[in-house]
Amino acid sequence: MSLFDTLFGQFIDVIAWTDDTSDTLVWRFERQGHEIKHSAKLTVREGQAAVFVHEGKLADIFPPGLYRLKTANLPILSSLQHWDHGFESPFKSEVYYVSTRQFTDLKWGTKNPLMIRDPEFGPTRLRAYGTYAMRVIEPGVFLREIVGTDGEFTTDEIAGQLRNIIVTRFSNALATAKIPVLDLAANLDDLGNFLRERINPEMATYGVEISKLLVENISLPDEVEKALDRRTSMGVVGDLRRYAQYQAAEAIREGASAGGAIGTGLGMGAGMSMGRDLAGVFAPGQSAAPAASGPSHMNPSHMSPPPLPGAQAEWHVALDGVASGPHSLVALAEMAQGGQLTGSTLVWKNGMAAWAPAGSQAALEALFDQKPPALPGA
Repeated sequence: MSLFDTLFGQFIDVIAWTDDTSDTLVWRFERQGHEIKHSAKLTVREGQAAVFVHEGKLADIFPPGLYRLKTANLPILSSLQHWDHGFESPFKSEVYYVSTRQFTDLKWGTKNPLMIRDPEFGPTRLRAYGTYAMRVIEPGVFLREIVGTDGEFTTDEIAGQLRNIIVTRFSNALATAKIPVLDLAANLDDLGNFLRERINPEMATYGVEISKLLVENISLPDEVEKALDRRTSMGVVGDLRRYAQYQAAEAIREGASAGGAIGTGLGMGAGMSMGRDLAGVFAPGQSAAPAASGPSHMNPSHMSPPPLPGAQAEWHVALDGVASGPHSLVALAEMAQGGQLTGSTLVWKNGMAAWAPAGSQAALEALFDQKPPALPGA
């Protein structure tokens, strides 16, 4: 190689950057001591900006395009070099390429729960996460405030700082928006836009813009979510009377399928018993709460079988102008045999509009039709 070729090889006449990465924000053109030749070609592609730094000072910034480096398009550098009448000799400057495209699918999220005051639940802890997109809008400011002299700067080096700013401002945005916790899911888009507008003025001081911010999920603590699930289940059940009737029908179906004719009889008996219980418990004007005297057989926590037919004390009897009871069918049968209860005796039970003669009640007719058996040897 001749001396001319050696000297000529020290001059750089083409400056360009082909980015083959997905996370590089800034890349410094490596010249390895070579000097930039007069009229060298500078290529800046779409989504890039080229920043010249001369002797530690920011000089000229080039948007996308093809340039021949001369005094006319290097006004700041010419001023720093005192090139009043143009220059012909090579010069040394650092060239930083800054990617101005959008960097998407960057993650943010709360490391610890955020405490807010909800109008319905009171003090509540929330967790949230989402994604955001960012881009450099001021290459010179970004280079001066964030990058410094780093020759290759990636999104990982700034993502932590951006994430901290988003999380901090997210808590303030929730407090300012005053959206109830149960309504947050319907306002995630508005919350993300509101948060982005609050953050961008601060980001501008770094030469960066959050172009998109998504709140993907806001979650409550496990204990609160379980309580909400129970509350939702109660709302789904709705009318407890209809729910109990449904449970009775299911018991009949399962009994019939399990035991054939015997299961059918047991299921029908259980259904009739539960039907009588429901008629008494949920009668108009009566309280739906069970009586305080002893546990109710409708309480799922008690596994005792239902009372035998006729053993329920549900009839009130007017004896000598005084109401007594409630009495079971067995007790009424004994009273009928003893002559205390006749067909004209007034009786009442839950579900009847008024007192009525015992003989007019279909359930009691059998008590007065009984005849004594024939005497032995008659």
